[in-house]
Amino acid sequence: MTLFSLLLLAALLPSSARSVSVDVGIINGTKAKPHSRPYMVSVQSKKQHICGGFLVSEHFVMTAAHCWNQGEKLMVVLRADDLLNTRSLFSVAVKFYHIHPSYDSETYTNDIMLLQLNKAVKKSKEINWIPIPAKDKEVKPKQICSVAGWGKQQTKGAISDHLMEVDVSIIDKKVCQKYWKIYSTSRMVCAGGHGGFCQGDSGGPLVCKGTAVGIISFTDTKSCNFPEKPNVYTKISKFLPWIKIILGSIE
Repeated sequence: MTLFSLLLLAALLPSSARSVSVDVGIINGTKAKPHSRPYMVSVQSKKQHICGGFLVSEHFVMTAAHCWNQGEKLMVVLRADDLLNTRSLFSVAVKFYHIHPSYDSETYTNDIMLLQLNKAVKKSKEINWIPIPAKDKEVKPKQICSVAGWGKQQTKGAISDHLMEVDVSIIDKKVCQKYWKIYSTSRMVCAGGHGGFCQGDSGGPLVCKGTAVGIISFTDTKSCNFPEKPNVYTKISKFLPWIKIILGSIE
């Protein structure tokens, strides 16, 4: 384990009631309770999970811009706590791909996209959207938040059939900037702890106090299990004017 991982673990444990679990999860996470995150969706291409995403209205799913390639047709799958439970899954086609016009695929700046569904989804116990920030504001360091997804459970592992979740601790933006040269202090948020995300989790939400404040963007690809650098998320509140224009186009 790197010094970075040890420091983050030490910082997280005193403020978290959960014990550290190993060898299971998103990375060191636990299986989410059925329908406890009704906003989560599996973003799929050719019936294969490629990214996470989350409902922000009955018409739109928010995810990472890097989850889509030009010309690719995506589907979003709801009620996907278990991807193998085909009777429970509910698939909706994507009508339009609203990728941020300033997205940079090299630096992952502005890594945000809204998927407009071809039909509205109805709110239920298993399907619901999650609030996003009402205004642009900083995500406070040391705050305990959570992430979830179906991504790899270890660096060279396979994706998970079950939705997994884990708590993470928000890291000060100046610390993040020291680890990542491409880190934008105004457009990104980073977090760490005894767990985090891996490939296949991109696009899922960073949730703090019931609000989606970030979008899973990038991490240390060499090692998800013991990253030498913190996980990085797109900061949602920075893009509120653009988001409101897109959501307001049909609502």
